Amino acid sequence: MAAFQNEAEVYEYLGGVFRLGMEDAALVEKLKPSGVVLRITYSGPEAVLTVDMPNSEIHEGAGNGPEPNVELFMSADTGNRFWLGKVVLPVALAKGQVRAKGPVAKLLKVLPLAKGLFGPYKSMLEEKGRADLLAA
Repeated sequence: MAAFQNEAEVYEYLGGVFRLGMEDAALVEKLKPSGVVLRITYSGPEAVLTVDMPNSEIHEGAGNGPEPNVELFMSADTGNRFWLGKVVLPVALAKGQVRAKGPVAKLLKVLPLAKGLFGPYKSMLEEKGRADLLAA
């Protein structure tokens, strides 16, 4: 069974972790020069997030936001497990759990910065009483 009940929950939690990141001025300054506009297309339930790192913007929904230069495709469950620190993106790519399109090397350069959001993501789930997502 999918961890997220609907698209709104994907935006609340997986979009929420990106919003937390955009509130961190030091992180934003490190992401801006990356030039990465990342679109993540989730399945189970379907949802699309576009993270415009140079402009510090997050767009929800298909067709919203600027054109991405890197795209990832994964289940929402995989996205949740990534933010819990349970999925290593390069391994997930190699195993086909995550598919990518575009210059993934650009994304992999900023990937280490994501680790700083693992704790805040877990805290957000704890605060909202989502033990089900924490146990994924």
